Amino acid sequence: MLNSMVQALRCRECGRDYPKEALHVCEDCFGPLEVAYDYEAVAARLTRAAIATRPPTMWRYRELLPLDAPPTVGLDNGFTPLVRADRLGQRLGLRALYIKNDSVCHPTWSFKDRVVAVALSKARELGFETVACASTGNLANSVSAHAATAGLGAFVFIPDDLEAGKVLATQIYGARVVAVRGSYDDVNRLCAELTDRYRWGFVNVNLRPYYAEGSKTYGYEIQEQLGWRQPAHIVVPMASGSLLTKIGKSLDEFRQLGFVTTSPTRLHGAQAAGCGPIAEAVARDSEDIRPVKKPQTIAKSLAIGNPADGFYASRAIRASGGTAVAVSDAEIVEAMKLLGECEGIFTETAGGVTIAALRRIVAEGRIQADELTVACITGNGLKTQEALQFTAPPVISPHAHELAALLGPAYE
Repeated sequence: MLNSMVQALRCRECGRDYPKEALHVCEDCFGPLEVAYDYEAVAARLTRAAIATRPPTMWRYRELLPLDAPPTVGLDNGFTPLVRADRLGQRLGLRALYIKNDSVCHPTWSFKDRVVAVALSKARELGFETVACASTGNLANSVSAHAATAGLGAFVFIPDDLEAGKVLATQIYGARVVAVRGSYDDVNRLCAELTDRYRWGFVNVNLRPYYAEGSKTYGYEIQEQLGWRQPAHIVVPMASGSLLTKIGKSLDEFRQLGFVTTSPTRLHGAQAAGCGPIAEAVARDSEDIRPVKKPQTIAKSLAIGNPADGFYASRAIRASGGTAVAVSDAEIVEAMKLLGECEGIFTETAGGVTIAALRRIVAEGRIQADELTVACITGNGLKTQEALQFTAPPVISPHAHELAALLGPAYE
């Protein structure tokens, strides 16, 4: 069945409508374009009961996604676990803490699998035979993997200092990987230039309005998995700021459709101190994003110095009554270990940013002990092992007395 819920692409600034094509910038005011839906038509077809009958994937919310035909890429993506994190909550002083764990998202272990499934399904609708992206790692992995399953050509452009694990996990799927000297912002500028030269679907450039909508499914799932409730707080890692803004949109849409009990949800943004332009703007109570020219952080997946959605993320945070913090590399590593030790979840550095920021926000008294709180874990720790250092384990012979000597009398 065709999805007729999408009305147009609409400028987020002046409101001008555009056709549903590979466009991302308004010709009049240069504002970003966003997908506009016919919510009356959505409400006539989509209900909580209908959602419950569908397979446990991100596509159970398909009327709220920007396709005009059934999806063809990433059909098994999404619906990752929402984990009650009691032991971590005890350490932080929270009694109702949950982890939304996209470190196990299919197939490349990050939330980017959601956005890429939407972008490549749309790319096929629009007739693209080759897709491309600028990436700090997770998007590179996902575009390469999904392009392989879809039979599409793929070019992936990355900063030249990206973690080795992320480079390998992109090349294994057969994409053409090109490393660019400079930061992510340099890579992104190059890709914006290339859209005029090649007939490629750049998922985070000319396909960006569709691509970004995939992040809403992260927020939809949180609300459904909480029993059709909205939490008091959601802590979100920020690179471009798009994930946070789209989670905010998902909250608004479910309230508008009457799917959830209305409650004010405070959105809190998490960034690294070495690249925290959105957090810095929130601290100034401003929508003016001051770009970071040379990001310096181990959280490379968040190292976007000039975030495309920074203005909108800052606005959403402040409008919700939330806050944003930027944490040090040392805090990031400590938080990665804390999450692993308490909840058995191995997150990448971006997840360390989330948990470190959560700890800081709680310590500042912005989240109370009994308030329902969700922390967003968006990628797997196997991708950023370079950030961690552990002492090599002791080596013994296969004899019980050697273990006894190692452990000492306390274990007798």
